[in-house]
Amino acid sequence: MNMLATNNWIEANQRYLTAALAVVRTTVECHIVSTANESSADFQRKQKTEEQRSAVQEALQEAASAMPQPSTVETLCTVFGLSPFERDILLLCAGMELNAAFIPLCAAAQGDATKAYPTFSLALAALPQPHWGALLPDAPLRHWRLIEVDTGGVMTLNPLRIDERVLHYLVGMQHLDERLVGLVQPVQGGGELVPSHAVLAERITHAWTQATSSAMLPLVQLCGNDLASKQAIAAAVCNALGLRLYKLAAFAMPTSPGELDALLRLWEREAVLGGGALLIEYDELDATDTTHTKAMTQLVEQMRGPLVIASRERRRFLQRPAITFDVHKPTLQEQRTVWQRALGTAAQPLNGRLEGLVSQFSFNASTILATGVGILGQMAPGDDAAAIDEIGSVLWEICRVQARTGLEGLAQRIEPAATWEDLVLPELQRQVLREIAAHVRQRHTVYETWGFAKKSSRGLGISALFSGASGTGKTLAAEVLATEMRLDLYHIDLSAIVSKYIGETEKNLRRVFDAAEEGGAILLFDEADALFGKRSEVKDSHDRYANIEVSYLLQRMEAYRGLAILTTNMKNALDAAFLRRIRFIVQFPFPDAAQRAEIWRRIFPATTPTEGLDIGKLSRLNVAGGNIRNIALNAAFLAADAGEVVRMRHLAQAARSEYAKLEKPLTETEVGGWV
Repeated sequence: MNMLATNNWIEANQRYLTAALAVVRTTVECHIVSTANESSADFQRKQKTEEQRSAVQEALQEAASAMPQPSTVETLCTVFGLSPFERDILLLCAGMELNAAFIPLCAAAQGDATKAYPTFSLALAALPQPHWGALLPDAPLRHWRLIEVDTGGVMTLNPLRIDERVLHYLVGMQHLDERLVGLVQPVQGGGELVPSHAVLAERITHAWTQATSSAMLPLVQLCGNDLASKQAIAAAVCNALGLRLYKLAAFAMPTSPGELDALLRLWEREAVLGGGALLIEYDELDATDTTHTKAMTQLVEQMRGPLVIASRERRRFLQRPAITFDVHKPTLQEQRTVWQRALGTAAQPLNGRLEGLVSQFSFNASTILATGVGILGQMAPGDDAAAIDEIGSVLWEICRVQARTGLEGLAQRIEPAATWEDLVLPELQRQVLREIAAHVRQRHTVYETWGFAKKSSRGLGISALFSGASGTGKTLAAEVLATEMRLDLYHIDLSAIVSKYIGETEKNLRRVFDAAEEGGAILLFDEADALFGKRSEVKDSHDRYANIEVSYLLQRMEAYRGLAILTTNMKNALDAAFLRRIRFIVQFPFPDAAQRAEIWRRIFPATTPTEGLDIGKLSRLNVAGGNIRNIALNAAFLAADAGEVVRMRHLAQAARSEYAKLEKPLTETEVGGWV
């Protein structure tokens, strides 16, 4: 309804409610007169009240005919199946709140000034078509908590009160029941859907429209990792059907039977009174949380109103028909279109940047639109090419930061600072690393523009194995790649992720990859030996699940839209069948004397004061690059603490400390003649 029609309906509804209350009030007055002594005065009162009853009935009919749409009284009676007697009980309780005349009326009807309130006893005696069934706990008035009955004493004599939410509904005021506030939250529509999501919304809308005549609407399951897109689809469906959408987090709901039943009744009532639909978010519910899972299953199978489940994976419900849809991120073309809409006229000068953004970052529509608003505030009309280039770089960084939110707490982010100049490796290994960078940069061109993705959907991820002794540059190489491609680098210790509990390792890996997909960050899985040992013979369930976990990790690496790197100190311990599924394998050799000398030449920043350093002597230290860095850093601290420049004696002292840590003897051949 438009504003004028809404105001007209509110006024008409108020008149109807006033007339309905007048009918109930007059009915009680007639009851009072009918039980009085038969004096001439009482006879006149009875005649007068009968005349009033006819008048108020006529006024009610006039008010009903003037309603542009059904009144709240009639709607409530219809949807909850109230009998005429139950309807009058509800109006009697409403009258206590809306018309002061009801207070002395109830006292007079019960012949007791202290009983200035409605009771079942009064209703049974004074209202027409009474029946005891209205008092039952499963009858509409009490089941749906339309009225409240005081406890203690005789049930028929206990005070009755209308529920506050129901009272507000009767007078035409809509608001969420305060007992649901904080437990369920309203979901706002996210605007226009991308075409692939709009198709899903139309199918759901059609399914619910076709099922409106049935006793229970089909449950809708929206599966996938993109919660925002699932919310947007559900909101679009509700908007099309004129429903208000609310969401409930599965982990936040009550689990005790009493509280669960109360929630079910309150929400079902709210769905009717407020035209609401519920979106239950399973995404963050731990699969091992059987208590909440059981409670949610019970709630879902008993609820009859419009209900949407948002979960990563499909869930089975036995007692309710369900339709399931897989929700994916917008396609690359859809993301490109949303970016262009978000950037408006700025999209054209930034056009060359958009392809890179779409290729690297997989955002939903709401994230793209919000990011576009942020970057537009930094652009000015007539910006030159240099300014546009700078804005493009800022936009890339904004996207990087946006994509971090899901991974924080799951993996350790490394701030990459190393460049190719810091990496000392044989040319063959450097060339393979450059090829890895080329695969990441040109992924969109080769797979999408040139069509390789259409030839096969398997193995499109870019995976690499870095093998070598500790300190030989595996992590440094990952940093170089991250710096080169301006991507985030996350370190994941596989030995910490592997769990003794069956299925937990797979769940931990899923969380990491799902979170990383949005930004295509470089994932560095350290200590691959913890999971990728020789394939074990299946002797028990743990062996079987260990092999499943390895296969799962390789499967996710092969499908990951970014670069996933495994590191190991013992390549020979890895199963050859697994190695065949890795696209790149880089062996990091222990540096020889010439390579160690080159590392020493590059290890100190240009701003570090040094004096008398003998690279030839330093290169005799038979340690890897990581140890060389430790020695140089320790020597710098020793020199700074002494107020001196870095000299060979500081390096000798630092070398002794490093060798002691390695439990390795420092020979005279290595440090002879240093000081």
